[in-house]
Amino acid sequence: MKIAVATSDQINADHFGRTKGFAIYQWDGDDPKYIEYIETNINPEAKHQWQQGLSILGGCEVVITAQAGMKAKYGIKKANLKLVEDEGTVEEVLNRFIDHERFMNKPI
Repeated sequence: MKIAVATSDQINADHFGRTKGFAIYQWDGDDPKYIEYIETNINPEAKHQWQQGLSILGGCEVVITAQAGMKAKYGIKKANLKLVEDEGTVEEVLNRFIDHERFMNKPI
């Protein structure tokens, strides 16, 4: 599973429409592996730039972000991406997501 974490500084999770980029990870059930950082090239002063972020997430199944606006949420859903909104460092939000996925998928 390919996971994108919205982050402008590669340390903290960021707002989807204002992030300067995404840290991309591959997770196949073991430890996540960092793949790359993809820049969005947005104007930090402008609003509603969520399409630029969405356009570079090809191949991803999950996007983790501190927050996403209403239009961005609609676009993310339409692109068949799983949206996870969480605050913290990239490492914290990624690990919380993975822990949750492991918990939800373990046998009853």
